Amino acid sequence: MILRKSIAGQLLQLFALIIIHASCHTLASAKTVNPGGGELQQQPQLEQQQPIQGLPEPRAYMPDSQNLDFVYHDHEELTRFLRATSARYPNLTALYSIGKSIQGRDLWVMVVSSSPYEHMIGKPDVKYVGNIHGNEPVGREMLLHLIQYFVTSYSSDQYVKWLLDNTRIHILPTMNPDGYAVSKEGTCDGGQGRYNARGFDLNRNFPDYFKQNNKRGQPETDAVKDWISKIQFVLSGSLHGGALVASYPYDNTPNSSPLGAVFQTYSAAPSLTPDDDVLKHLSLVYARNHAKMSRGVACKSATPAFENGITNGAAWYPLTGGMQDYNYVWYGCMEITLEISCCKFPPAYELKKYWEDNQLSLIKFLAEAHRGVQGFVFDPAGMPIERASIKIKGRDVGFQTTKYGEFWRILLPGYYKAEVFAEGFAPREVEFVIVEQHPTLLNVTLQSSKRIEGIGGPMVSVGGVGVGVGGSPGGIYRPMQAAQHYRPQMPPYAAATSNDGIFSTISNGLNSLYSNIFG
Repeated sequence: MILRKSIAGQLLQLFALIIIHASCHTLASAKTVNPGGGELQQQPQLEQQQPIQGLPEPRAYMPDSQNLDFVYHDHEELTRFLRATSARYPNLTALYSIGKSIQGRDLWVMVVSSSPYEHMIGKPDVKYVGNIHGNEPVGREMLLHLIQYFVTSYSSDQYVKWLLDNTRIHILPTMNPDGYAVSKEGTCDGGQGRYNARGFDLNRNFPDYFKQNNKRGQPETDAVKDWISKIQFVLSGSLHGGALVASYPYDNTPNSSPLGAVFQTYSAAPSLTPDDDVLKHLSLVYARNHAKMSRGVACKSATPAFENGITNGAAWYPLTGGMQDYNYVWYGCMEITLEISCCKFPPAYELKKYWEDNQLSLIKFLAEAHRGVQGFVFDPAGMPIERASIKIKGRDVGFQTTKYGEFWRILLPGYYKAEVFAEGFAPREVEFVIVEQHPTLLNVTLQSSKRIEGIGGPMVSVGGVGVGVGGSPGGIYRPMQAAQHYRPQMPPYAAATSNDGIFSTISNGLNSLYSNIFG
């Protein structure tokens, strides 16, 4: 008996040493990395990005309760989980912070990919953002479980392996940790915790295409704006609560009447983007893979029902300063808003069911980044051209190439024409076809500027490109100075002015009330 106790004691001591060693390794390994990626690795092999035909569906997932249970995690617990995961799966994850909240909490982003520390040439970057409203934390927990699912399934699930081998997935579980800290579990409606520590709604704090947004920028939104300016995100989802619907841009509308804005909250018309077909498709991908969303059943008798579980944002209720419109107009990133729980902050015992409802949708949505066209823009020597501007003809929201000359655009099957130009190069139009089965690979070579015959004369615009028509110093093909990206033709600003008076106040109040109820 004494011998057994001695052996047992030694085993306990050894086990304690192992735990201490693992904890130290966790903290040492969870280093901050450059979100923009690292060095140029090798020439791309784009054919590997094509989804495997007949690939089995992602398998059902049960979490390891020793790592992550179906409970709400405060910021310290969330941080420990992310650091531990980064240390345990260094070949699949990288942890970095894009900034801090007002109260000093890190805005953690975890990259999940087979190349977590370096950008994979020719492979798209995608993202999820959770908890932009602090009192809507279901998305926050779903994203933690999605991370857990990815890292534990990579070696056994063919679909997950394909996705992580061909995509860099950036996950920001909470954009508003300060708001979450003052929210209350079991509160389905209301605004407590919705806002950041200064009382700002972060999903009303971005620059707006339709209306001038005069709200002071907040650290959390500034961090996100800086983040997406550095990484060419192709696809994005923002997770909310308070309804069950996938909502797509535009969220705002060019309504110039302050009185109309009051009533528009309850009887709005759709505000459609040039990529309305793609954004509807992306919304349907999420809704149809969700256990309930596509049924379009209203959360409550007094709330709207959504056909097929999707809606145009402005048709639901218009808002100024939303994140999804900013992603789309400023950077060409296809972002949709995912309302995934009727109750904003449901009790924790319901989280497992929410995971079962959303798991397949969360995965299949990201795979849509591999639909459409992708490729490179080169100069005559075969070197990549950075920041070449690209626009799909007839779709006046454009995008740019990365520093490696890469581009991606999600498109549905059909015939298209791309307009490509870059400083110092002759512009070019390229026709291509999109099919359902796999992405179209399109490499474009731009020729250096050529001098035009003749002398004298000004620069004129031909198809949006400045062309020198004489022998002045500018007598070469060269793009005109333009905004960073193509934007749709700007509608008249509908910003409220000082003359709007009470109508502007009423409109803002009704919008605030409506969003507190529905998300």
